[in-house]
Amino acid sequence: MTTNAFQVDEEAIRRTLGAAQGQNPDRVREVLRKALEMKGLDDREVSDLMDITDPTLLDELFHAAKKVKEEIYGNRIVLFAPLYASNVCNNECTYCAFRASNKGLVRRSLSQEEIAEETRAMIRTGQKRIVLLTGEAYPKEGLDYVLQCIKTIYATKEGKGEIRRINVEIAPLTVEDFKRLKEAEIGTYITVQETYHRETYEQVHLGGKKRNFDWRVQCMDRAMEGGIDDVGIGVLFGLYDWKFEVLALMQHANHLDQRFGCGPHTISIPRIEPAEGSEISEHPPFAVSDEDFKKIIAILRLAVPYTGIILSTRERPEIRRDCLELGVSQISAGSRTNPGGYGQGGEHDAQFSLGDHRSLDEVVRDLAEHGFMPSFCTGCYRLGRVGADFMDMAKPGDIKTHCQPNAVSTFVEFLEDYASPETVDIGWKVIGACLEQMPKQLRQHTEGMVAEVKAGQRDVFC
Repeated sequence: MTTNAFQVDEEAIRRTLGAAQGQNPDRVREVLRKALEMKGLDDREVSDLMDITDPTLLDELFHAAKKVKEEIYGNRIVLFAPLYASNVCNNECTYCAFRASNKGLVRRSLSQEEIAEETRAMIRTGQKRIVLLTGEAYPKEGLDYVLQCIKTIYATKEGKGEIRRINVEIAPLTVEDFKRLKEAEIGTYITVQETYHRETYEQVHLGGKKRNFDWRVQCMDRAMEGGIDDVGIGVLFGLYDWKFEVLALMQHANHLDQRFGCGPHTISIPRIEPAEGSEISEHPPFAVSDEDFKKIIAILRLAVPYTGIILSTRERPEIRRDCLELGVSQISAGSRTNPGGYGQGGEHDAQFSLGDHRSLDEVVRDLAEHGFMPSFCTGCYRLGRVGADFMDMAKPGDIKTHCQPNAVSTFVEFLEDYASPETVDIGWKVIGACLEQMPKQLRQHTEGMVAEVKAGQRDVFC
């Protein structure tokens, strides 16, 4: 066990939940006033907000979350897509189609030629950022297989496009292997804990290395010890009580901030979706309603305002639109959750069912039509604005002075190289409105970047 590694304090969570005051309007409004200072909330304050049932107070919660999100992130939404290199897995997770006992699934690990084909197919749609995923078993090369996939993706070009940043969601590693992953120049290392409730975790993980709760829950300590600057945590909502899970997420985020001086770069919030041959995925034991799901997002935005909140294509388009207003800052689009899904087509042998089947262009257009700025920015990673340095800028809201120009320049790239005529029309309207709202000096700088992209230069960032 890693020294000083994270441990979930379940008793503290129970005490906090038992003292919640979400039915007290004065207390709720006191917490919301503090949240608007954008310095985060403690566990007791989070618990009070989770206990809200009054529609008026709920509206006030949502309004506060929207205000904080806009202050820190502006109207930009970062876009990415997953690339599944393999669905081979040794674990027995009852909610997942990739589990070892699912004999109906065709198993495959993509060759490097197939990885390049997938990458080219993604680039042709306009993708610039991806998350590389695998089942939790690799070919005989082990971690070397993942590292080679990263090299292949970065080396693959298609027309004017390329993948500029790879985030990684693979099985937890040792400190030494995290050091090797760091050397591969990844962006964020992501692991979803699934559930922080130990008893439930053991009930839904029946075999494989993933059954070891402590090995998984402490992987971010090892990742940061290994030099990974940015880590992403998360919960698969539906396995256990969502209020417990949110407070456990808070404990984890606070632990990382206190130990390493840097909280999680992102928090992922997937809900269980149907997976081939999984009964629990069809009938989650603690299913989260749409209303509670939106409450979760709003509370997380107020509790950890500096953290990116990731929403996947598990959710339906209408839910995704609502959640963007409440604090989500990153979404996947045009996704496939099976190996070979981009280059070879289809959604057979996927990890779970998708709720949003739209193309990247359709999602981008929908964002623009609702006043959001689609962003494919990767500038922070390559300029060293990561880890504690990123947090120092994000916590006071200063990061948007860099991210907003980069969002505009990358969106112009998309409009010039990949967008449909309908998306081009609405896209330039959003860019014009964004420029109008910028301070004069920032606007002039951004207009210069736009001019460079329109003149043919690519990958313009600040």
